Amino acid sequence: MTYPHFNRRLHLYLALTLLPWFLMYAASSLAFSHDQYFQARDQAKGAPLWTTRFERSYSIDVPQSGDLRAIGARIMRDNGLAGSFGTYRQSPNQLNVYIYTFLHSTQAKYFITERKLVVEDRRFRFDHFLTGMHGRGGFEQEGILEKTWGVLVDLVWLGMILWIATGLYMWWHLPRVRAWGWLALAGGFASFTLFLWRL
Repeated sequence: MTYPHFNRRLHLYLALTLLPWFLMYAASSLAFSHDQYFQARDQAKGAPLWTTRFERSYSIDVPQSGDLRAIGARIMRDNGLAGSFGTYRQSPNQLNVYIYTFLHSTQAKYFITERKLVVEDRRFRFDHFLTGMHGRGGFEQEGILEKTWGVLVDLVWLGMILWIATGLYMWWHLPRVRAWGWLALAGGFASFTLFLWRL
């Protein structure tokens, strides 16, 4: 097998392997770009986005500064909540723990001075499902599946770079379409540079 033949095969199988990831990032980009449309459609249903699961007295010491992740983990453990999560201070008197999977999201709102915890579940929305997949990554979560997703995202971007490289190699070795390739490259870089400069 010659190298050009190997390159074509690699380009082909990379495209097939990356196909679900390309589809996911393309569809979720549509949800990001047209957020107002999806919001309007959802509001027309007249259904609440969040519903209260429970509200109860609860007490935990919250430091004024520093990493709040351990506090969020303790709130989840004490109240039977599980999933990937992030913890942030909504206001000086409110700490939020956002707990999520691709299909379900929950928020635990702890009101510090009132010593009260409110846990709410978010209704499933397909656009949120898509943007959740698009934005999710990293290795801050403890679960093996969460870390595996982060590894796969790293492999996907590496595969995309390799897919581009194999495409450029094929284009360069087809002299009859080289001029069209230069035109495509110039158009792509020109549009990207224009928006990068103006926005």
